[in-house]
Amino acid sequence: MHDGNAINWFEIPAADFDRAKRFYSAIFAYDMPEWPMAGVRMGVLPGGEGKVGGTIIHVPGFYKPSQDGVLVYLNGGDDLSVVLARVEGAGGKVLIAKRQISEEIGYMAVFLDSEGNRVALHSPH
Repeated sequence: MHDGNAINWFEIPAADFDRAKRFYSAIFAYDMPEWPMAGVRMGVLPGGEGKVGGTIIHVPGFYKPSQDGVLVYLNGGDDLSVVLARVEGAGGKVLIAKRQISEEIGYMAVFLDSEGNRVALHSPH
């Protein structure tokens, strides 16, 4: 086992890249930059220097959005209520409302994104 984060990178599948980019840009109030690559469209999720990062990604025939697989917890900031309140207006659906995991761990919520992926949020408050 190595020291560091359990996750180094993640990619959230998008069936319709432009729709997914609008969704994530709206819920995080963020102008999502793109990383164009040959045959691949990637939109960078908010993060920071030296932090674990990830993207939304569209690769025809390779990725398929799903609510049945791995559950990724995105950083909901200081209080995930702010991001969660934007989910339905942006075309998603809240599956699990904000709830406390424990005082030490903080809070979580789960939503379906515009593509049908099940995604979670985490925050300390």
